[in-house]
Amino acid sequence: MAARGVVGIFLLSALPFLCLELRRGIPDLGIKDIILLCGRIFLLLALLTLIISVTTSWLNSFKPSQVHLKDEEEKNVQRQKLARKKQQEAQGEKASRYAENVLKPHQEMKLKKLEERFYRMTGETWKLSHGHKLGGDEDLALETDSQASFETANRKAAKRRNLPKPSTKVSPPAEQPVQKEVSDLPEEPSETAEEVVTIALRCPSGSVLRRRFLKSCSSQVLLDWMVKIGYHTSLYSLSTSFPRIPLEVEGGCSLQDIGITVDTILNVEEKEPCN
Repeated sequence: MAARGVVGIFLLSALPFLCLELRRGIPDLGIKDIILLCGRIFLLLALLTLIISVTTSWLNSFKPSQVHLKDEEEKNVQRQKLARKKQQEAQGEKASRYAENVLKPHQEMKLKKLEERFYRMTGETWKLSHGHKLGGDEDLALETDSQASFETANRKAAKRRNLPKPSTKVSPPAEQPVQKEVSDLPEEPSETAEEVVTIALRCPSGSVLRRRFLKSCSSQVLLDWMVKIGYHTSLYSLSTSFPRIPLEVEGGCSLQDIGITVDTILNVEEKEPCN
């Protein structure tokens, strides 16, 4: 565009000069002279056009084009967006790892401490212990804990029952009850079997154990079960929950004979010491 403008200006400035030359030499100029003059003018114009186009292209080579600038700006914007997105993803990943590894364990520990404090205040610390699943695997679950609980419970009860009398004579050490061999419990029937009752034992520790028996089973299985979970018959007895009546267990009577015909809850209670 700049080259065309310069050529136009040159033509307009050369037109008066051409008219002046023609006016001065009209009587002496012929057709041949006019043709030569026009040829020289066009040659001069072509030379000027070439010089202007080369100069313009050379000057434009030092200036970045607008298209190139726009492409560079778009690329820069895209790179900035990509970098910002990567930073956001990295920050989000760090935040998730921090919440998973630091905040979550801290909150769980805090809740656990609050729960333990609440149960200690309410006297329900037995809820903090892990229970045992009752049923066919009851013998395996209680095999390791029965002996220890039996020794501790019986030892405490024996100490309470055998307090030293106020006399100068030294009382002999209290004898621990000899744990007799407990016979194996009968196999637990299924829930869909007929003549089946579910019996729950509420222990002094607060735990509740449940098991199914046939109504035709001997009532002695209740005492065997109580001994098996760590409560000896010489120190503990069974009684109904409401009304509170001691349960009379006899070896020759079945569960149905002693009045257990429906699902029942029995309390394991410490026997009162005899004077």
